[in-house]
Amino acid sequence: MLELLTGTGLAMAAGLNAYIPLLALGLVARFSDLLTLPAAWAWLENGWVMGILGVLLLIEFVADKIPAVDTVNDWIQTIVRPSAGGLAFGSGSASQTVAVTDPARFLDSVGWGSVVTGVLIALAVHLAKMAVRPVLNAVTAGIAAPVTSLLEDAASVALVVSAILVPVLVVLAIPALVLAVVWAVRFVRRRRRAPARPAR
Repeated sequence: MLELLTGTGLAMAAGLNAYIPLLALGLVARFSDLLTLPAAWAWLENGWVMGILGVLLLIEFVADKIPAVDTVNDWIQTIVRPSAGGLAFGSGSASQTVAVTDPARFLDSVGWGSVVTGVLIALAVHLAKMAVRPVLNAVTAGIAAPVTSLLEDAASVALVVSAILVPVLVVLAIPALVLAVVWAVRFVRRRRRAPARPAR
């Protein structure tokens, strides 16, 4: 059960930022004893792979904070984030962590089942983000872009840490993300209904 929560947390994190969970998995597995990747996923520890993920993370970090550019980036990421979610779920759910000492292997027995599960989870989070961000940018004249992006990055990091160290916390993260989307939708509706201030 805990391995499923680990995979779910990592896939949700990928829905917010594709590269944070993959880079984190590689770094933690290579430089600590907190995580041991199975042989099939050991390529995430490769220096070249982590270097490429680091560069892509930097590009994503900057692009996601610029109004209008973030919308274009979200369209591009519609393929990338779900794919990363599939990889994160597959590798994370099959890994040995400080919380999961004996990961179940039933996900491996269904072949691509774990990857598909991760793709669907990350896609759901990504679509929610993609729907809310342009509207927030429109009603705040772009001011919301960098703030919201930083909050999403922080949430992605928190999800990764929780998934690896305390997977049970992922259960709390799911309603928290739902509440965040609901709050954003209500905020947008309030701003749209507010009467425009007369020009001075």
